[in-house]
Amino acid sequence: MEGIKIKRIIVEPEAYSYPFTQRILKKLQGIQVCNKIENNSDIDYVPYDPKKDVLHLLIYKGDFLKPCPGTKEYICCKYQILNIATNCPLDCSYCILQAYFNHPYLRVFVNIEEGLKEVLKIIDSKKDEIFRVGTGEFTDSLALDPITEWSDILIPHFSSRKNVILELKTKTANIKRVLSLPYRERIIMSWSLNSPFICSHEEHRAVSLRKRIEAAAICQREGFVTGFHFDPLIIHKNWKEEYLKTIELMDKYLDPSKIIWISLGSFRYMPELKNIIIKRHKKSIVLNGEFIKGIDGKMRYFKPIRIELYSYMYENLSKWYNDLGLYLCMESDDVWSESFGWSPKDSNGLKRFLDNRVVKFYG
Repeated sequence: MEGIKIKRIIVEPEAYSYPFTQRILKKLQGIQVCNKIENNSDIDYVPYDPKKDVLHLLIYKGDFLKPCPGTKEYICCKYQILNIATNCPLDCSYCILQAYFNHPYLRVFVNIEEGLKEVLKIIDSKKDEIFRVGTGEFTDSLALDPITEWSDILIPHFSSRKNVILELKTKTANIKRVLSLPYRERIIMSWSLNSPFICSHEEHRAVSLRKRIEAAAICQREGFVTGFHFDPLIIHKNWKEEYLKTIELMDKYLDPSKIIWISLGSFRYMPELKNIIIKRHKKSIVLNGEFIKGIDGKMRYFKPIRIELYSYMYENLSKWYNDLGLYLCMESDDVWSESFGWSPKDSNGLKRFLDNRVVKFYG
C-alpha cells in the first residue's frame, strides 16, 4: 500500500468474535494490538493529530445505508452511502473529514457482512428504484482494500443485482483485488482527479495523477465502466492550464465512451476546517481564494468564480467527448444554467439524469 502504514490496531472487545476482525489481525501480524481504548484522551477528537496510522476495529450500530448528507438549499444527486468505515488513510489538505468527525483513527466496521444483509434487503424490496451506492464518502474506497478486502465482500452482491450500481471511488491505484474477481457488471471504478499541481501539492499520500489515470485505463481494458470526480476544483496559479493538462492526460490514456459520469464541484468547507488546514497543512494554498458563506453555512467561492470554473471545465471536457454525463455537485439551479446551459431543476431531476446514465450503460 503506497504511503500507508499501520502502526497500531485497537480492537474493541465485542469486535473480536467477528471473522472480519480475525482476517485483519492475521494479515497484520506483528503490529501492536490493543484490546481496548487505553484512556479517555484516545477517543477525544484531536483534529490536529488524526492518528491515521492507527486502525480501530469496532462494531457499527447505525444504518449501513444512508443518503448523501446534502443540503436542501442545493441540488443533490440522491446518492446512497454504504458506511463501511470513517476517516481516510490519505491526507488531503482540503479534506472535510478533518472537521466532520469527532474521533480519530481509521475506524473500520467489522460487522459489515451483517450490515450488508440489511442493505441488500432494502435494495431487493424496491426493485423499481435504481440505487447508486458508493463507499467513498467517509473514507477512500480502495486505500485499505489490501487489508480489509472490502472488494471481495461487496462486489459479488452488487454486481448480481439489476437495480443497483456500486461505485468505488479512490485516489489510489489499489485495483489488484478488484481485477482478480470475475465481476464487471454494475461496478463503477471511479477516481477523484484534480490538476497536476493540486494532486502533487495538496493530496498527500495519494498516488500521482498519472498513476490514477493509468489505473483507470487498466480497469477500462478489463471491462469496467469508469467515473471521475473533479471535486474540489480549486483556484490556483495558472489553474486553466493546469486543469487542461489533466484533460489532456485523460485523452491520452482513457476511452471516453466507457465513462458513465464526471462530477464537478468547487472547494467548499465548514468554517471550523480553516484553522485545521492552517495548522496541519502550513504550505497549502487552498484557502487563498475569495470565499463567502453559502446558504448551507459552508464557505465557498463567489458565484461568478464558481461559474467560471464550471464553464471552463464543461467546455473543455465536452470538446474531448460530448457524452460524459457531466454534472455539478451541490449547486443551485441558476449556477447549473449559467455554467452548463441547462439544469435538472431539482434533486429529483438530477437523480433521473444519473439513473438514466445507469440504464444507458447497463440496461
